[in-house]
Formats: sequence, structure tokens, C-alpha cells
Amino acid sequence: MAKLETSVVINRPISEVFAFVADISNNVKWQTGVVASGFTSSGPVGVGSTFKYDAEIIGRKMEPTGELSAYDPPNKTAWKSNSGPFPMSGSTTSEAVEGGTLVTDRIEAEPSGFFKLAEPLLMKQMQGQSQNDLKKLKAILES
Repeated sequence: MAKLETSVVINRPISEVFAFVADISNNVKWQTGVVASGFTSSGPVGVGSTFKYDAEIIGRKMEPTGELSAYDPPNKTAWKSNSGPFPMSGSTTSEAVEGGTLVTDRIEAEPSGFFKLAEPLLMKQMQGQSQNDLKKLKAILES
């Protein structure tokens, strides 16, 4: 299983950072390759809420779906994929620190097929992309 972890400190209060990151429709603003995203379930957001992305990853169009496996405002959201090219899960944690909020993004993936063959390249690209995404998130929230 491939694992990634990336962190950044954002000079904003934890409640503001969490609110922005937990709203999946904001992912188009800061995550590379996401062209549309949102919740597909109704009612308040929480564990079991479902979502869908429209994304382009490594030149391939994908429409993965998933659900929240943890929702603990303002500290953590976690998710797992229900569809897509391979099983994935991840979490975003927010921690109040001096100077703002430490945001840590974690992803675990079990590539298969084409993606298994390209796993080293895929993981290297995903790590760089995750770092760039958190830099973009920081810029958006601090502007």
C-alpha cells in the first residue's frame, strides 16, 4: 500500500481552515485536476455522507465516488473511495498551532492494473501535487 503525508501551516484560525477544507465543493479551488466536486447525499455533513469528483489524473478522466469515514469538526475529516481506478482513503487533520493551523493531508492507495505498473511515478507525482495543492490552499486562505 502506498502512503503519502503532506503538511503546511496556514495563518488562519482552525475553524476557518476546517470549514473551507471540509466543504468538498471547494476542492476545485485548490486540488489539482479536480474540475467538479460535491456531496451527493442530503442532510447535514457527517460520517457516511457521500461525494463525487470529476477529475483528470495523469491524463485520464475519472469520476470517483466516496464517503466520509470520519467527521470531527474542527479537527479531522477522513474519506474512502467507493469507485475509481483503485482503492484509496485519506484524511485531513487541522491542529491549532502558534501562527495558525497545521493542516496535514494523508492518502493511502492500493494501485492496480495500469496504475500498479506506474506506481513509483504515480506516487512521486501525487506527492508533488499534494505539496503544491497545500501551498495553493495556504495562498487562498491567507489572501
